[in-house]
Amino acid sequence: MNPLPEKSLSKPLIAFMTFSRWMLATSVRMVYPFLPVLSRGLGVTLEQISGALSVRAFAGVIMPLLGSLTDRFGRKNGMLIGLSLFIAGNSLVTFVPTFVAFTVGISISILGLMLHLTSMQAYISDAVSYEQRGRVLAFLEYGWSLSYIVAMPLVAGLIAWGGWHAPFPFLAISGVIILLLTIKFLPQGNRVAQPQGAMWRNFGSVLRSPAALAGLALGLLISASNEVVNLVFGVWMEDAFALKLGALGLASTVIGFAELGGESLTAWLVDRLGKMRAVAIGLILGSLVAIAIPFASTTLTGALASLFVFYLCFEFTMVSSLPLVSELLPEARATLMGALFASFSIGRMLGILAAPRLYEQGFIFNVIASIALNVLAFGALAVIQRHFRHRGG
Repeated sequence: MNPLPEKSLSKPLIAFMTFSRWMLATSVRMVYPFLPVLSRGLGVTLEQISGALSVRAFAGVIMPLLGSLTDRFGRKNGMLIGLSLFIAGNSLVTFVPTFVAFTVGISISILGLMLHLTSMQAYISDAVSYEQRGRVLAFLEYGWSLSYIVAMPLVAGLIAWGGWHAPFPFLAISGVIILLLTIKFLPQGNRVAQPQGAMWRNFGSVLRSPAALAGLALGLLISASNEVVNLVFGVWMEDAFALKLGALGLASTVIGFAELGGESLTAWLVDRLGKMRAVAIGLILGSLVAIAIPFASTTLTGALASLFVFYLCFEFTMVSSLPLVSELLPEARATLMGALFASFSIGRMLGILAAPRLYEQGFIFNVIASIALNVLAFGALAVIQRHFRHRGG
């Protein structure tokens, strides 16, 4: 495989990719702050719409299969297929505004988002040397945090103007525009599409590689470690400060800026520190912050500050892991990156299942679980480190 020339990734092209990431991420993130509005508009209970989100989360498990498409047919084609799924999902809700269509539509849409993102990350990884890759991949992730900070007010305005379903046609039309611009301006790249049967070989390569499996374990553990605290943080604040997070809007803003800060730190530091060291530092700092949360959060200001630093450390660790994992299996890069997103989803699901049960015993048990998962993540890092040493990287 010949890498793309780095000059093919011009600043305008990277900015376009980041904008695409921002637009597609908006469709995923808008559901949470507007959950009550969506449930009322669809005429269902919060429990029912939460079930729809569970279906959407479970859809992420098939990402290794979708990720293999971009190894089989090429990165640009993978992006175009992902955009087509995104457009189809949002169009379904636009034209059939029912609960069943909503459930199916958001599930198709998130599959499109993940395939598009996996293909973009593989495209960038093909084009940019490992030594410089962390900065570019971190810049791409600005689209994720900005979708919370910038896009949520836009979504609120659309809902106020046209009702609960108004964002969906806007997202579908935006997807069509991004697809057309991708066709016209994104270079095809030098990567040759793989022959028929390569998909199963790529799966086999992932399953036979201890380093690739360690990368997937790392993603799962990082995600679960965050989720066991994240899920109950608001409940704990409500119990501790006797308030319904009317500060929830404030907390959402704090999370958005923490993510932005984590991505900025990654862009600045990950290539300087080295990917392995950056992930290790993130795990250590995240564990220290988790320990400090119960002691630092004696006031609402302290609780929000803890939330900010906790999310910043998580985002730094997670984004730093992307370039690290991207180099473990270059011949099946997109398949592995798709599997990594599936591992993030599984980690979140495991964290969601464990967090309430741990919280019944006291918030300190959530903190202990988060730290224990980070310790296990160091075991996965050790396997990855051995892989690079044996490969001479």
